[in-house]
Amino acid sequence: MSQATEIGIDLRGTGPPDGGALQRPAPAAPAIRPKRQVRQGLKAAFAQALDERRLFVLLPFCVIAGLIASVEVSSAPQPWVLVAGGVVLALLVAVSTHALTTLRFATVAMAFWLGFSLLAIHGALYGTLMLSQPAYGTFQARVDEIISKTGPQQRIVVSGIRPTAETKGLDVRRARVFVRAGPDLEPGDVIETRFRFYPVPGPAVPGAFDAQFHSYFDGIGAYATTNAPPVIISEGDAAQPDRVIETLRGGISARLDAALAEPAAGIARAVINGDQSAVTEEARDIMATAGLAHVLSISGLHLTLVAGGVYFALRLLLAALGGGAGRFSAKRLAAIGGMVSALLYFSISGGNVAAMRSTIMILLVFGAILAGRRALTMRNVAIAGLLVIVTDPASVFRPSFQLSFAAVIALVGTYESYRPRRDRERSTMRKLAAYFFGIAVTSLVAGAATVLFSVYHFQQTSPLGVVGNLISLPLVGFVMMPAALLGVLAMPLGLEWLPITIMGWSIDWMLQCAAMIASYSRHISASPLLTPVSLVIGLVALAWFAFLNSPWRFLGPAAALLAVPLLTLDKPPDVLVADTTQAVAVRQEGGMGLASGKANSFAVEIWQETYSEPIEKLTDGLLCDALGCIAHGRGGFTVAVVRDPAAFGEDCRAADLVVTRLTAPRYCRAATTVLDATDLRRGGVQWLRWLGGSFEIRPA
Repeated sequence: MSQATEIGIDLRGTGPPDGGALQRPAPAAPAIRPKRQVRQGLKAAFAQALDERRLFVLLPFCVIAGLIASVEVSSAPQPWVLVAGGVVLALLVAVSTHALTTLRFATVAMAFWLGFSLLAIHGALYGTLMLSQPAYGTFQARVDEIISKTGPQQRIVVSGIRPTAETKGLDVRRARVFVRAGPDLEPGDVIETRFRFYPVPGPAVPGAFDAQFHSYFDGIGAYATTNAPPVIISEGDAAQPDRVIETLRGGISARLDAALAEPAAGIARAVINGDQSAVTEEARDIMATAGLAHVLSISGLHLTLVAGGVYFALRLLLAALGGGAGRFSAKRLAAIGGMVSALLYFSISGGNVAAMRSTIMILLVFGAILAGRRALTMRNVAIAGLLVIVTDPASVFRPSFQLSFAAVIALVGTYESYRPRRDRERSTMRKLAAYFFGIAVTSLVAGAATVLFSVYHFQQTSPLGVVGNLISLPLVGFVMMPAALLGVLAMPLGLEWLPITIMGWSIDWMLQCAAMIASYSRHISASPLLTPVSLVIGLVALAWFAFLNSPWRFLGPAAALLAVPLLTLDKPPDVLVADTTQAVAVRQEGGMGLASGKANSFAVEIWQETYSEPIEKLTDGLLCDALGCIAHGRGGFTVAVVRDPAAFGEDCRAADLVVTRLTAPRYCRAATTVLDATDLRRGGVQWLRWLGGSFEIRPA
């Protein structure tokens, strides 16, 4: 076909029928292929995000990537390497102020290197030697922190641990102690008693919460129990801030316990003081299954209700009194009141990561009101994230950090994309419908953003969480939290009985609603096992969602929704070996069973919760004698648990896996797979899967 024919000229005749000029049809617009359209759309979305200077919101994610890299390297880098890298990148940023692309690259690299260096910095500032062997004796120690008080039992953190008499000293900065009985302790008290110190336990399964890792950065090198009631050698200064705050928290808890019965009293203490030690296991399980576990942890919900309630109350009061003028308008004065209330609430909350993040966010929001700027932005989320990460980098690896920031990023991003229109002329019914619609959307968005992290860390989902929040959050927002605020304010006057009683009624109603939702949720719950790669996918999806400010932002979460089930689904183990107990679990056709150890040990209980299956003592396929035990697993493998060196000669030749708390001989490792005392000491709990001829091994 000729070019003329292609553009629509008829060459078969001499011209148009009417003899007029040739009429050439307008050329059709070139078709854009779908792939090219997607590329152009993404390019435009990224250009828009860069024009809006949203690169700043990526900096926390870059710091987190550096933190992940720092824990994945085989050995810690030398301090001079970290310093040199930081200096080079700082110089690169300084000389790139006129080259925008280079400046962006240098800023991102600088944030990554900061994250890579943070754990080393915090380890040097706050780290401690970790106890490796149990220690006993009489010691003196200073009480630093009261974690919880439940009746005569107290959980405390002590420092300045000094031996008395002939007791050998400990080279740990601080220790977490369980006090069985004794006087009420307060921060600053110096106590003396008989202690039993023991090493901080490692994770119960690979990928689980690592108490050793987090304790190290908290300066806690050992756990301990008291073998006798402690004696207070000297009391701390009554005016020191931490003692004043702890006295205030203790007084609030005592008033709550006097006014309410369990389980309402324990939940009230969690909501007001951040102390969850008195929450019953039944109440905790019901609320988690119903999607209401966030009510127990002081976070954005609680701080927003308290600080926001104070803000609106003050604004109405000041407006009624004539308001203000100029810089000190009623709105600004109310914002200052909201900031003060948020700080006071945080001071008695126990200071968890979610509360810290929420407090920073609220301060930024009210600060924006004072400055006359838009308050709810992703930039404020990034600032809060950077502050939390820099001050406590180890918190990035805690579930509370991941859940909290995933939820707030999703909520703020959704608000940016679909900002609700204000219509003051709406009817009351429409406003009520909009309120419940907002609860549903908030619950759905936050639940979707956190489900990946909930499944990974807790193997738990809340399929009816939206329904649970729709039913319960109005009760929490309009009754429970206002009553809690009024009750605390009335405590100095001794008039707290009525508001605290109303709070107790609301908690009872909430538990009844949660129990109803939980009864239906248990039949449809599903919690697959995920590998750590799922967390990386979730991090990338959140970064994508936070950075873009267009409908293309939802492409990241959508891709994660497909990638997680395709790439990160895990299988349960065939063998589990505890490091500090005798427990060895082996999978047979009927499920997991113990070839060694006790069914009620701590490690076995965690295994049962993690893999959602009972683990009892094996009755079939288990042969034991004075030298050890032989167990046969599903798939045809054999596990030998060796208790006496005399069994090595035979079991190393016959078994596919030898587990021993002794040191195995070299010839045994050459003949079969071995896990001995050295492996368990270095790697902790061991996870194994039978591959048909060998084992895949994951140390915790």
